[in-house]
Amino acid sequence: MNRKMRRILILLSMALVAGIALFSLAIAYLGGIRGVGLLGVWFFLTFGIIIVLAQLIPAGVLFSSFIGTSFSSFRRDGLPVRAT
Repeated sequence: MNRKMRRILILLSMALVAGIALFSLAIAYLGGIRGVGLLGVWFFLTFGIIIVLAQLIPAGVLFSSFIGTSFSSFRRDGLPVRAT
């Protein structure tokens, strides 16, 4: 990966984390949490969402691969075998 692509990826990652953090902060603030507890809930929600995304994205890729392989034949050139 070249230097320009790496910078773009880092910038997009930071934007994603900042967006999730601000959204979590807004949820905690609107929920009535004030003071130091706001920071605790903010960190809990932010990193909880990031951890869930880190688990869901690879799981989604694996699940879609499983669905694709279970409904298609491994030999794409061959004729399907029919039992009569």
